[in-house]
Amino acid sequence: MLYTIIKALHIIFMVSYFAGIFYLVRLFVYYKDTDEFEGEKQRILREQYTFMARRLWNIITVPAGVIMTVCGLIMIFLNMGLMKTPWFHLKLTFLIGLAVYHYWCWKKVLELKKLAGDTLPSANIKLRQANEIATFILFLVVFTVILKSAVIVYWWQLITGFFVLVLLIMMTVKLVNKNKKNK
Repeated sequence: MLYTIIKALHIIFMVSYFAGIFYLVRLFVYYKDTDEFEGEKQRILREQYTFMARRLWNIITVPAGVIMTVCGLIMIFLNMGLMKTPWFHLKLTFLIGLAVYHYWCWKKVLELKKLAGDTLPSANIKLRQANEIATFILFLVVFTVILKSAVIVYWWQLITGFFVLVLLIMMTVKLVNKNKKNK
């Protein structure tokens, strides 16, 4: 029963964490979009997006990430057999990628604070593409956990499907960005 409760908490805070990460990078995109504005409108929006990003990071994303991680570690402790399964090692590999992405997001939050309303040096399209990285990691982790051992057997189909998904999302981002420029 304890393991099931911890697992439920792990999933709930995983959802909260990813919601925070998804919206955080979207705020970076919105901040960058203010390059098109001038004067007071630009200043007000940049202050608001910086405020929102800091609050989202400090109040939702990081606490949810910590609780998600603690629950995950407790689950490993309660079920050491997980460490003997190949699918779980694959999941941990994807989580290392998530940790790198988390670090990148943290650096961007700090960068916004230091900019004090100046232009974000990252290209808009790069931020839009970076916004999809968390989606890719979420897909990889969820499919790995749900399919477990089948991931090892059908790895090439999953990798092919994943790259098709990545390609479709990247093309969609480019198309949306191109249509935005044409307006």
